[in-house]
Amino acid sequence: MPSILKFLPLALLAACSAAPPEPIAATAQTPAPAAPSVMHADHPTRAYFGDTHVHTGWSVDAGTEGVVTTPEDAFRLARGDQVTSNTGRPVKLKRPLDWMAITDHSDGMGTISEVIARNPEMMADPVVKGWSDALRSGDEHRMHDAAMDLIRKQANDQTPEIMKDAKWMASAWMRTIAIADKYNAPGKFTAFIGYEWTVNANGGNNLHRNIIYRDNADKAKQMLPLTTFQSQDPETLWAWMDEYERKTGGKLLAIPHNGNLSNGRMFEEQRFDGRPLTREYAQTRARWERLYELVQIKGQSESHPRLSPNDAYASWDLWDSGNLVGLPKQEGMLRTEYWREALKSGLRLEGTLGANPFKLGANAATDTHTGLATAEEDNFWGKFRGVEPTPTRWQPVVLGSGPSAKHGSDMVSAGYMGVWATANTREALWDAMQRRETFATTGTRMTLRFFGGFDFSADDVHDLVANGYAKGVPMGGDLDAPPQRGKSPTFLIAAMKDAEGANLDRVSVIKGWVDADGTTHEKVYDVKWSGDRTPDANGVLPAVGDTVDLKTATYKNTIGAPELVVAWTDPDFDPRVRAVYYVRALEIPTPRWTAYDVVRFGSKMPADVRMTLQERGFTSPIWYAPAVASR
Repeated sequence: MPSILKFLPLALLAACSAAPPEPIAATAQTPAPAAPSVMHADHPTRAYFGDTHVHTGWSVDAGTEGVVTTPEDAFRLARGDQVTSNTGRPVKLKRPLDWMAITDHSDGMGTISEVIARNPEMMADPVVKGWSDALRSGDEHRMHDAAMDLIRKQANDQTPEIMKDAKWMASAWMRTIAIADKYNAPGKFTAFIGYEWTVNANGGNNLHRNIIYRDNADKAKQMLPLTTFQSQDPETLWAWMDEYERKTGGKLLAIPHNGNLSNGRMFEEQRFDGRPLTREYAQTRARWERLYELVQIKGQSESHPRLSPNDAYASWDLWDSGNLVGLPKQEGMLRTEYWREALKSGLRLEGTLGANPFKLGANAATDTHTGLATAEEDNFWGKFRGVEPTPTRWQPVVLGSGPSAKHGSDMVSAGYMGVWATANTREALWDAMQRRETFATTGTRMTLRFFGGFDFSADDVHDLVANGYAKGVPMGGDLDAPPQRGKSPTFLIAAMKDAEGANLDRVSVIKGWVDADGTTHEKVYDVKWSGDRTPDANGVLPAVGDTVDLKTATYKNTIGAPELVVAWTDPDFDPRVRAVYYVRALEIPTPRWTAYDVVRFGSKMPADVRMTLQERGFTSPIWYAPAVASR
């Protein structure tokens, strides 16, 4: 299969690879400017959209592929500026983001520019010198081979010792946090400090976590990020986070990477080293890991048709054949990779451990390795430099090999997270993430509200937000005890279309529960939909229709609804059993990025490449547990 760099001009590759990151004017010693006074609402009235997972050319893998964007470029694009792509073309978001986190890898942080610049200390190691020779050669095959060799060595704990030296990280980390403080503008645009902790266990099982700081540089600079050179065990990360908070008085949270490339390890029901789970482990994991990445460019981890066979909308954007380096999946691995299954397993484990290790809210991000946080289908700049827009970017292998290989056409133009915060500041946004008042989307900016309680009536939808907070709990919360025997919870749900996007098809509630025997179950309830459709005798709601014109990559909002609002009462509630609920909203079909490429470039793609999709969003759950209710 062709390399992801195959179609890029050799001279351009050589020029981009040879340029180390430019130094920045700001330094970590520069005090952050005093934050202007920002008005905070009494309760969240606006959803702020952003991306928690962005890599620039300062990430070792991105830099190895010739990416030259800096954190400054990434923040500038996110706030609405036009920047230059890695292939020399202008890029601008159609709509700015409200906030963003740069999460360059901690492993190898600060090394790639030294490798490219042929630092003498680096060149003393023959492996590193070979990578440098390849990166400076302009030969796309050598560059790609070097990048893959670097990734494999990191995954197998064979990274050359010179690249593990913390002195490279120290300089890069100080510059990274200084840039974040420089672009942070409370009330206008929030630039989070962050990094990605990059565990590729067992030679490629993706167990990455993105670490998001609530803090400014004065706290963040006091400790260097953790790397996997010290340990690959997530418990080591949680201990490092605890040490950071005790030392600095700051606050951190960890967002696990979507688990579809973990080969069953993301939600395995044992500790990393094989020891059994304990109550303390479950409590510690739940303390630090509040959200979970449901969707990004490398596919989705919401659910899978083999796990949810009765859900007609579980089969979408699946990357389910192998791990990060293409090692094939074995039987049973899928069950411990997906969010919905983890939510149900968490209920069961809470019954035996006394704590729920998988109490995870909804997050979505891009995981772009271009510095360009684009999740719009008609303005998608790909995951890697080699798949920025061209007529043939659908062809190359972007991950794995053989039957497990994923091609450019498999990339998913996703995603963003909506945060219900009281203001657009680091503190308010982080606090909302901590309490899980978030929703994930595939890139659309639909908004979703979800409240649960035992005192709601149908009339409460007329002032849904005020009544939601006054009488119940928002997404991410726990239901109180029923006020009387036989009372079932009611949920207030509101979905609003993206102001510049497609109408809505339907809103569904996904419920999971565990019975007295410890068996988990799930059910999908379609609770509100557009048009005059009627479910059939089996309760199946007909499809909404399709207005997409593939000849022009356009669609019409002549079907669907601009908003869907409902008060829904669980008809199957049993106060004796643990349950979890979340909302999924679907848009009507629209053109996929591949369809836009066909029209824009005249690309010729095989018939099995998908040309349409139904964008969607997911709320964080609301949990019910008899133990919680009794308290």
